Amino acid sequence: MFIVQSYPLAIAFCFITMLCWGSWGNTQKMAAKTWRYELFYWDYVIGMFLFALILSLTMGSFGSEGRPFLQDLGQASGANIASALLGGVIFNASNILLSASTALAGMAVAFPLGVGLALVLGVIINYAGAPKGDPVILFVGVALIVAAIVCNGIASGRMQKGAGGNSNSRKGIVLAMVAGVLMSLFYRFVAAAMDLDHFENPTPGMLTPYSAVFIFSLGVLASNFVFNTYVMKRPFVGAPVSYREYFTGSGTTHLVGMLGGAVWWLGTAFSYIAA
Repeated sequence: MFIVQSYPLAIAFCFITMLCWGSWGNTQKMAAKTWRYELFYWDYVIGMFLFALILSLTMGSFGSEGRPFLQDLGQASGANIASALLGGVIFNASNILLSASTALAGMAVAFPLGVGLALVLGVIINYAGAPKGDPVILFVGVALIVAAIVCNGIASGRMQKGAGGNSNSRKGIVLAMVAGVLMSLFYRFVAAAMDLDHFENPTPGMLTPYSAVFIFSLGVLASNFVFNTYVMKRPFVGAPVSYREYFTGSGTTHLVGMLGGAVWWLGTAFSYIAA
């Protein structure tokens, strides 16, 4: 499997991660012109799963170091598989709420609040679990994120006040905050299933980044039949939507959603590979 061998390349992968995590929401905005977010989210999850499979069968299977993807899956312990699956379930719950908040409050409000809160809490939780890196640089970055969230909140509040505000926007802000808290928790479960210190020769029973993100995507896909089906029947805003409506969507609309899932997954996979 492909393994990052240099610190500068790991930083480059993290930079790509930030670009992907900050831009996939544009695909939801593009699809929202004709497509409810509950329907978009199915394409998003399918795109995630397919991209995870492709990445695992390519980058996760080539090369002479580590364990190839299929071999790694075959030797993984049940406890580590369950941990990665649980991470996917937690992430999916948070991301559905983030998508709902984007539909209600707008991307400019929901994304900085939800993702920013997830980054801040995630750094604190994950550093406490596995303290790596320079804590000064790390927490200065956290402080800057907090400052950005506060500034974004002030700007959003003034805009809402000027426009009269509405209940949907307030509901969207609450959903973004809940999504951020949940999103800060999922990584520890996936990381716990991986041998982060020995990618070249992983501990037997543990997972490589490629198999971990694939199992994670299975958790997302499986839980979506529960979470998103419920939200389709009891949406946060608007009338319920049906699976029949999903299958009447155009090919272009479906591809936009799948692209969003692939973009997010590229960023996530690179963050794990760089770990």
